Amino acid sequence: MATAVLRLSRQVVSRNTAIGSCKSGLKPTNISKFTPCRTVVSSSSGTILPRPDKTSFGLIRMTAVVVPFLYVGTLISKNFAALLEEHDIFVPEDDDDDD
Repeated sequence: MATAVLRLSRQVVSRNTAIGSCKSGLKPTNISKFTPCRTVVSSSSGTILPRPDKTSFGLIRMTAVVVPFLYVGTLISKNFAALLEEHDIFVPEDDDDDD
């Protein structure tokens, strides 16, 4: 079902804008409406664009992103668990198996 909806939406978009994927099989009736699939690597004059600058994602940047989100996530989960226990929605049972 989801693939059918995706396929239908791609067909509607490609018909409205005349931009489709390379394998869409649509034959353009007017050459001025057809847009090639790989416009990212070449300019309008046909020259190949230079390689984009690579931004390294180092260990410091990764740590600066991951640690705060992990901390906020643990705070949210801790507060939500306390709220559930306070309202007796989820209270773990104390099973004493000292027999």
